[in-house]
Amino acid sequence: MKIGVVGTGYVGLVTGVCLADFGLPVLCMDVDKKKIETIEEGHSPIYEPGLDVILEKNLKEERLHVTTDMKRCVEECDVIFIAVGTPPKEDGSADLKYVLDVAEQIGRYMNSYKVIVDKSTVPVGTGKRVEESIRNELKKRGVELDFDVVSNPEFLREGKALHDFTHPDRVVIGTRTERAAEVMKEVYRVLYLNKTPFVFTDIETAEMIKYASNAFLAVKISFINEMALLAEEVGANVQDIASAMGMDGRISPKFLHAGPGYGGSCFPKDTKALVDIARKEDIELYVVNAAIEANERQKMKMVEKIEKNMKDFKGKEIAVLGLTFKPDTDDMREAPSLTIIPELIKRGARIRAFCPKGFKEAGWRLEEWKEKITYCRDEYEAVENSHAVVLITEWNQFRGMDLERMKKSMKGDFFFDLRNVYSGDDKIRNLFKYFPVGLS
Repeated sequence: MKIGVVGTGYVGLVTGVCLADFGLPVLCMDVDKKKIETIEEGHSPIYEPGLDVILEKNLKEERLHVTTDMKRCVEECDVIFIAVGTPPKEDGSADLKYVLDVAEQIGRYMNSYKVIVDKSTVPVGTGKRVEESIRNELKKRGVELDFDVVSNPEFLREGKALHDFTHPDRVVIGTRTERAAEVMKEVYRVLYLNKTPFVFTDIETAEMIKYASNAFLAVKISFINEMALLAEEVGANVQDIASAMGMDGRISPKFLHAGPGYGGSCFPKDTKALVDIARKEDIELYVVNAAIEANERQKMKMVEKIEKNMKDFKGKEIAVLGLTFKPDTDDMREAPSLTIIPELIKRGARIRAFCPKGFKEAGWRLEEWKEKITYCRDEYEAVENSHAVVLITEWNQFRGMDLERMKKSMKGDFFFDLRNVYSGDDKIRNLFKYFPVGLS
């Protein structure tokens, strides 16, 4: 059995590399020739800790191959994963043009029974649309070939994707036939033998599981962020609140960390897409809508917190540490920094920024504000002559900074810790005017 993976973005490349590492022959396909050339050279076009090592290993051992030829991919492979982008449209709905284009090409080149796996995050009903697209192409060709469409949503955290793929909490398989279910058991044989929980269900339910999971986590983050805002006003400690809440087995401590709001490629996109799906069925998702609104408000609340305490930004240099939406990724999609930095600049501040992996994306995402931003080589250069530090992303190297060295090189003494990295460090309160989130 040979596996094809169409799309070598975050989900596709991790899927292809990990399945190859499971011992399966894998052919990754992408229309982007530059990406394919980069992968052929043993380098990952995306940043994910450890991915380069496994990629190079499986290329060398000839389990992993790459191509820009869709026809080859379809003809040679028995199982074809669709892992292309589903970017949000202006109304929040998922754009399926890339998914359906791949489905049409599969129908155009199919030569035997295939299992087509929707790995991309797609709205409920996409499986049916993929089936229809393939059937239409087969009809145009005047051929009859069996195939099955499967929904197999991904649950990968950026920065932890390799672990999440190889040690998942569960594997969700949505299918209409036992034949396809048996094929998917073989694809994930390594995980199946390791007693990983498998959820076998219908396609529509599998599609919705992904959205429901991400929406719930987004709600949880927005909830604790709202508790943090209230805790600051009443003199409570949000970390103790979250810790005590998390001890309740019905709640769990995960995703109960107050901060500047969630970002990334999943939560913002998936919550809006779920709301759109519901709207089309005349269902109002009040809780999910509230979480989306609360998240946007949280980003602005961070700006207001900084402004309230610094009073005036004119002529002030602010050191921003961390640009990506979370550590261990180069992804800045929907990152809090994309709201906070422009708002500080609008109010008169200049920015000195440092991020271990965010500069490439920041260059174009913040291009409008480039005259007011200086990108620095490390955290210590960023704080030189600055009036305040704003820690936005909790990269590990920011957890052990030399605070005394920082203070000596600064003009001001404000430290806004939007991730509560130093909330338990008494030294920082002696050196700086220290402002965490949800703590007095």
